[in-house]
Amino acid sequence: MAIHFLTRLFGSRNDRLLRQYRKTVEQINGLESGMQALSDEQLQAKTEEFRERIGKGESLDELLPEAFAVVREASKRVMKMRHFDVQMMGGLALHHGKIAEMRTGEGKTLTATLPVYLNALSSKGVHVVTVNDYLASRDAQTLSRLYQFLGLTVGVNLPTLSRGEKQAAYNADITYGTNNEYGFDYLRDNMVYEPVERVQRGLNFAIVDEVDSILIDEARTPLIISGPAEDKTTLYMAMRDVVPLLERQEGEADPRTGEGVTKPGDFTVDEKGHQVHLTESGYEKAEQILAERGMLAGDASLYDPSNIMLVHHLYAALRAQHLYHRDQHYVVQAGENGKPEVVIVDEFTGRLMSGRRWSEGLHQAVEAKEGVDIQAENQTMASITFQNYFRLYGKLSGMTGTADTEAYEFQEIYGLETVVIPPNKPSKRDDQLDRVYKSSKEKYDAAIADIRECYERGQPVLVGTSSIENSELISNLLNKAKLPHQVLNAKQHAREADIVAQAGRSKMITIATNMAGRGTDIVLGGNLEKAIQAMQDDPAVDPADYPAREQALREQWQKDHDAVTSLGGLRIIATERHESRRIDNQLRGRSGRQGDPGSSRFYLSLDDPLMRIFAGDRVRSIMERLKMPEGEPIEAGIVTRSIESAQRKVEARNFDIRKQLLEYDDVSNEQRKVIYQQRNEILDARELKEQITGLREGAFNDLVAQYVPAGSVEEQWDIPRLQQVLQSEWGLDLPLQQTIESSNAFSDEDVREQVVQAANAAYEAKLAQVDEQQFVQFEKAILLQSIDTSWREHLASLDYLRQGIHLRSFAQKQPKQEYKREAFALFGQMLDAVKNEVTRVLMHVRIQSPEEAAAAAAEANARNQQLAQAGHTVHADYSDDGIVEAQVSDAPPAAPVGEVPRVGRNEPCPCGSGEKYKNCHGKLA
Repeated sequence: MAIHFLTRLFGSRNDRLLRQYRKTVEQINGLESGMQALSDEQLQAKTEEFRERIGKGESLDELLPEAFAVVREASKRVMKMRHFDVQMMGGLALHHGKIAEMRTGEGKTLTATLPVYLNALSSKGVHVVTVNDYLASRDAQTLSRLYQFLGLTVGVNLPTLSRGEKQAAYNADITYGTNNEYGFDYLRDNMVYEPVERVQRGLNFAIVDEVDSILIDEARTPLIISGPAEDKTTLYMAMRDVVPLLERQEGEADPRTGEGVTKPGDFTVDEKGHQVHLTESGYEKAEQILAERGMLAGDASLYDPSNIMLVHHLYAALRAQHLYHRDQHYVVQAGENGKPEVVIVDEFTGRLMSGRRWSEGLHQAVEAKEGVDIQAENQTMASITFQNYFRLYGKLSGMTGTADTEAYEFQEIYGLETVVIPPNKPSKRDDQLDRVYKSSKEKYDAAIADIRECYERGQPVLVGTSSIENSELISNLLNKAKLPHQVLNAKQHAREADIVAQAGRSKMITIATNMAGRGTDIVLGGNLEKAIQAMQDDPAVDPADYPAREQALREQWQKDHDAVTSLGGLRIIATERHESRRIDNQLRGRSGRQGDPGSSRFYLSLDDPLMRIFAGDRVRSIMERLKMPEGEPIEAGIVTRSIESAQRKVEARNFDIRKQLLEYDDVSNEQRKVIYQQRNEILDARELKEQITGLREGAFNDLVAQYVPAGSVEEQWDIPRLQQVLQSEWGLDLPLQQTIESSNAFSDEDVREQVVQAANAAYEAKLAQVDEQQFVQFEKAILLQSIDTSWREHLASLDYLRQGIHLRSFAQKQPKQEYKREAFALFGQMLDAVKNEVTRVLMHVRIQSPEEAAAAAAEANARNQQLAQAGHTVHADYSDDGIVEAQVSDAPPAAPVGEVPRVGRNEPCPCGSGEKYKNCHGKLA
């Protein structure tokens, strides 16, 4: 009660922020007349003036009112658009590192120009993040006129660019690109072997367009750069054939009574958790089938550690068959090589995600199910979640039409506050109550009747669905009803901008698979700018006729606009609720833009997934108690609230999933930061003496500690074995035993010092023979190669650890704490592996003088020529004078004789290259 009273008295946090912003906007408005009086040259000179003031210590906040006034005036002159006051408020929220929630059609793209210009003045780079390449290119092209007028450079970061083009894009003052490309560039930059190969500079400031789609919907999918792993194609095909032999169980057993199963089976499908679980009888049947097919030993169990891979692939095949459906979760279409391939459909935007693949063998299982070519699984080489990537930026902000429902998550995960910006004109949209029918047929019949009514009146309709499958179902129903329409889904990706642009014309019926991030407004009467552009692009039109034709188009558009407005504006008809309220709000938000009229209605049935899983039984019981006749819907506030309550439950569960993913990824993120920081320090270093010495001394300290434990007495030492290891594995001949016997007092610390000094001396002796600067490049290559190899193996270990860590809860242990503890131990082992590997390679490298190198090269060339002349040789004998004589024979090869000794495969090659014989002339022989 006290909180509500204080909120009424002082206003909410949002109200107080808006009051502050309005004061700043008044200040900006006060500068407008002064800016109008400036010539173009004087206005453009403001950019250089601002940069000089920043150089003298003035902050961006102090420049803000003037900078925003400059952008508004420049926009009026260049783009013929003046920022509304509410857009100024949105720009303030973005500059201060917050999320600006602005309704569809309020001009978020133009709003972003204000903070983008201000923050670009610092010359540290501004990244504008969009949901697809089309929007990145379009926004950069549209707004570059404004930015270039003000003296700023603009770059577009696309996947097709070369390294040089990407570097130019990132070095621009403002860079447009997608979240995927920014993330992948970050990972690739931390895999390079030369500093000049990096494309990104520091991550200074990012504005994320459709921030809810990128930071929430896509946060569950990590970005992964991978390389090919072992091919298991036959295993996927074999598992695909096993799945039809297992029967699905209907109903779920009560753990106390065991009742509730309507039809026993081998596995259960958990639609809420999107998982499949084998029953006890299912395990036995699976073991029997796999044993019959020779995939499992007769007496072996699926639970055996050696068979964990079989279980993994069986579950992947079951999920592919029963949880992932064609034209809903993926489509099958021709790839670049013309062959059919499986392409994922983004469940939130309905877009195709070309190049993205499900991990853990699921994509291969779907490919096997669809009978297309199975691409080999990949090994993770580098990975990061969007959550952790975007938290690397010095300042982060975002804009969207629907963020308030997820405000808690934005604050909790990213520390981003959401500010709800009021619309420029009050909304006149009528959001009607949901109508719930008993069956899907009744629901679709009612929706088609509503669409027909609108069509006959001339009112445009936007029909929303949550899957390609449903959009095509409605399309078929409309074809039967002889109602002309356009379908906007992942299969119409190329035409989407044109379809959306004309969706507001009279009698237009548009079916859309989710409307998030389309980037184009639905204008009542159709999009005038697109019509003018099409007229100008038409080669048959004489440029002298442009003004007259443009005037005619504007007059016609005004008539169409007024006609559609009088009919009630855009009508939104949705055939199901999405599991997130935000997606429903995005669909509704397409209607009623800029104070236009509009209306929306959701048609639902008890068969819809959301209703069936969460709210179906309750609503069904209400309908049965009311004895509602066939085809009669229930339409009540309590039902709508019940559905929204179900959506909140799903949102809360999805938040928990994302938060858990983040908590686990935070562990690897801390390690990732350490590895990438070390990598960058190595790349930028001029000399590595200190690091290499530290690694070498660490490696030999660890070695000595194995045979001479710290603080131990002489009787516990194993000096002969230590001497032998130093000689055989490290090439150090140290008379430690003699030194100890001839000394009165020799401690374990003295042994360690002797070994470390000998190792340092041996290494320094090598360095004395070479050009030090050239050797630094060799040291860099060895260090980076060792770090990368160990990091890849470490990521694989973390993946395996994460998959099984939940089982620790059965031992009354906290899985997250166990994961942190074991991941830390694995990281320590990885660093030890790097230290030992680098030291081993550098201690064993053989330095040759220029004369020795030339002689070895000449000898190698001579032998190569002799071997080449020998042709197809079964074996080669050496005669007394050392010349190779080629003999083709079926007899077993005789042992080499003469001057050249027999060389073991792992011994140094006699040519003096320093390589093992098997990697040098042994390979040729």
